[in-house]
Amino acid sequence: MIKIYGMPTCPYCSFVDEQVKGNNRFKVIDIGSDVHYMHEFMDLRDSRPEFDHSKEIGDIGIPCFVLEDGTVTLKPEDVGLVEYQPGMGAACSLDGKGC
Repeated sequence: MIKIYGMPTCPYCSFVDEQVKGNNRFKVIDIGSDVHYMHEFMDLRDSRPEFDHSKEIGDIGIPCFVLEDGTVTLKPEDVGLVEYQPGMGAACSLDGKGC
């Protein structure tokens, strides 16, 4: 099972959560729902080089994906998902063009 650490208030996390709903390959973990989950995530963030860039630019580093073999990635495409792009899905007309 692939663990996904995130928070529902994060648009990137919410976008990922929608993609995995009902898929038992994934377990979504809301790091804000319990201090235990926050601690698990902070242990990863504090010790893994995958978070170096996120920390440099002031990001939290969610959503975070932990694969069955312990591999950590911040890229949804690494687990077969689509990454959220700002403005994705937003359109004012049926043909998908902007306002």
